[in-house]
Order: sequence, then structure tokens, then C-alpha cells
Amino acid sequence: MSGRPLLQIPGPTNIPERILRAMDRSIIDHRSPEFAELTLAVRAGLRAVFGTTEGVPMLYPASGTGATEAALVNVLAPGDRVLVYSYGVFGAGLANVARKFNFDVDEITLEYGDAVPAEDVERRLKADSPTRPYRAVLIVHNETSTGVCVDVAAIRRAMDAASHDALLVVDTVSSLGSMDFEMDDWRVDIVICGSQKGLMLPPGLGVLCISQRALAIAQNGGGSPRHFWDWAPILRENRIGLFPYTPATLMLFGLRESLKMLVDEEGLPGVYARHARLGSAVRAAVRAWGLPIVCKDARYYSNSITAVRMPEGVDSNELVKHAREQYNLSLGGGIGQLNGIAIRLGHLGSLNELEVLGMIGGTELAFA
Repeated sequence: MSGRPLLQIPGPTNIPERILRAMDRSIIDHRSPEFAELTLAVRAGLRAVFGTTEGVPMLYPASGTGATEAALVNVLAPGDRVLVYSYGVFGAGLANVARKFNFDVDEITLEYGDAVPAEDVERRLKADSPTRPYRAVLIVHNETSTGVCVDVAAIRRAMDAASHDALLVVDTVSSLGSMDFEMDDWRVDIVICGSQKGLMLPPGLGVLCISQRALAIAQNGGGSPRHFWDWAPILRENRIGLFPYTPATLMLFGLRESLKMLVDEEGLPGVYARHARLGSAVRAAVRAWGLPIVCKDARYYSNSITAVRMPEGVDSNELVKHAREQYNLSLGGGIGQLNGIAIRLGHLGSLNELEVLGMIGGTELAFA
């Protein structure tokens, strides 16, 4: 098929040529001064994207799922109670990871398309056991399966209103670098991310940012048995720009270039405004098609992903297949409860108006 493929899934996203070129280089010594300088620069840039001056970024050669494990096992011990909100595939995934480590999981399941109601968080925390309280609240900022973006600031206010000191752990895999995130202002304790979406890199880096409070818990004997995921040796080596293992060296060169584009050149306010503009355009197109958006409340629309329900009798998997085979257009299929009945339009990362118009036009062709 002639022409370039149009990748409009919710991730991995398109990788800019300059990031590919930044990674197209010889391997260097990962214990050299040059590499230490690279590591320190990347950590500084990540702080800006996470919205923190006090948080500590941490990188693993892993996926977002690996980063999730690293987040939990350093601060939670078997039997610890956690409150998890599940409103899509990835919220349920947080609960499943927590169960694997034998945490006591209270999973609150919402309908697909709903967002976490802050008043429910407040109510449950106020009613919590004083002798065996929740140790953490786990939420997904931007649920990739439904296109719902939760108000993390409201969740923090609810926790404060309940005077509860549980850790707030947030998955930002499909939002970081595309939508505003303020770790310090919202007092998030652990932020989880991956490299392959808003950061515009290939899959392969699990990214965390950790509050001083969470670090203190880990350093004072908290957590579960761990080795690869242990924060302590990484913190020790990262202070001088090194790692306790061989890191994903070329990915770090790509990440430095990505952060330069996001933070230094376009600027984060410009990045977020662009995603808001493109997200609004996609939703306008969906409304013109007469199709329902999965997210039920416009206050929680995602600016990186829009999940769209198909007309009755239309198999979304067949539509995705037709778009790919006929027009070289990759759309996201529905997952979880939306398998076969929804498509997911990705509008995040390295993307402009013309590319979004191409996605909209290609989707309309696939409908025809």
C-alpha cells in the first residue's frame, strides 16, 4: 500500500524523526561522565512534566505495568488495605496487580464511562477502620479504555476532607505529557507512567515520580520483598547520574530529546493547549457522526483519547480491520467491556491539526 501508515491508536504513539535520530547512535559507557550528565538532565526535565520540585523521578527498563509493581511493592506490605477505583480495563488492572502481591484490595467498580466521584472517596475514607486503615488509594488519571479523565485535585480534596493519610497513587500512562498534571499541588505520592504515549518514545521505559513521604515509608522498612523494583539502590546511584544495573541507554537519549521538545521548545502550557484543541476537534467530529462518546460527563473528557460507541449492528473490530487494510489507518479497538462495540481514537503525542483531520477523514471513509 502506498503512502505512510497513520497511527491513531491510544499508544504507542508516533515518534518524531528527531527523537529517532537522537537514539540512532552508538552505545556509550553507562558509567561515564557523559552518561551521568544525560541522566541528571533527564531527571530534571521529568520533574517539570510531573509538576514537581520535590518529587523524585525514577526510571526502569520496563513497561507501565512494571512501574506499577515498583510503585506498590516499595510502600505496601502483604495484608495492607488499599482502595482501588475500577472504571475501565486499567483501573481493574491496578486492582489485579495489587491482589498478586497479597494486598487486601477493596475494589470499587464503576460503569464504563463514569469517573471517580470525589464524594464517594470522602465517604469511604471517613468510614474507614481506625485500627486497620487503608494504606493507599489507587486511581487511573486517564482511563485508556474509556477516554475518561479523572479530577485528581478533587480526589485529593476529598482525602483531606476525610483527614485520611493514605498514600495517593496515580496511573498517568495515557495522560502525562499530554494533559496537565500537578504532583506537588495535588499532593500525589506516587505517579506511574510509561514512555510510549505522551512522552513520544518507543515502549520500554517504566517511569515513576515519588514523593518524599512515600520515599520515607520505603526507607523506613515499609513495603514487600523486592529486588529489581527496589528504590534504594536506584536512588543511591541516580544521585550521581548512574544506575545500579545497565539502563536502557539509547532510550534515555530519546527521552532527553522528547523533554527538550515538550518543556523547552513548545512549552508545557502549549502542549496541553494543543491537546485540548485537538481533543475538542475529535469530539466535534464524533458528534457530527451522531455517535455517542463513551465518557458520560463532558467535565471528564480526555484530551488524549476518545472512545466512541458504534451503531447497533456494527462490529468495531471489523471497522478497525477495514480501516487498517483499506486505508492504512490504525485505530484503537474497544477493549474490556467495549470489545466489539467501540473504537478508540488516539489524539496524543506528536500530532497536529492536519494529522487529526486525516484520522477523522479516514474514519469516515471506513464507515462508508
